[in-house]
Amino acid sequence: MKVIAGSFIVFILLGGCARMDHLGKPPSFSPSEQSFERRAMTAPLVTNEHTAKRDIDHASLWSGGQQSLLGDRRAVKQGDILTVVIEIDEEAAISNSTDRSRSGSERLSVPDLLSIPQRIDPRLPEGASSAEAVNIDSSSRSGGNGSVSRQEELTLRIAAAVTQVLPNGVLEIRGSQEVRVNFELRELLVQGYVRPEDISRRNEITYDKIASARISYGGRGQISDMQQPRYGQQVLDMILPF
Repeated sequence: MKVIAGSFIVFILLGGCARMDHLGKPPSFSPSEQSFERRAMTAPLVTNEHTAKRDIDHASLWSGGQQSLLGDRRAVKQGDILTVVIEIDEEAAISNSTDRSRSGSERLSVPDLLSIPQRIDPRLPEGASSAEAVNIDSSSRSGGNGSVSRQEELTLRIAAAVTQVLPNGVLEIRGSQEVRVNFELRELLVQGYVRPEDISRRNEITYDKIASARISYGGRGQISDMQQPRYGQQVLDMILPF
């Protein structure tokens, strides 16, 4: 019992520590030094290029490098940055209706079976008879209606970094953005896998071209705390069967 009580107290303290960050002050930003983007941009690059670079290549207007005037500036290697465009405007409506009915009747009577009813009936209570041995009637009916209506609209733009180049050339990207307004911090996170050829000439890619896309838009702060039930209430909701 003491172990359970101690665990419950630890659970409460851990839940309260998350709110202590913005107790009487705005919520703190996440440390940028620990972000995946910074790790990708500061990690040593592994390249298979062995062609010697000449000084004249930097001065030529027709050089194919990313830094040249006519070079391709799209993200292609680890540490490069591209823009993710999130424009979600979806609407779905689903309606289902079912109706089912069934009826059945079973009857079994033995009025003259070896004169058994005539011998048993005198011993039965008044009004009882064994002539109608079995008489069963059954009926059932079920109906159901279901409706789903959903409408989502979200328009966002976020800069993401290439954190890894996979062996098949696909780029793994991750991006995060935090905006603090008064005492509320809004967070936008995106990650997934993209093909270099899907990146536009403006170094942008839309969310529908990101494989295994993970997009999160939320926040933390005093307003978000008030919109969430307390930890004790959440625990009771999971435990109580009714």
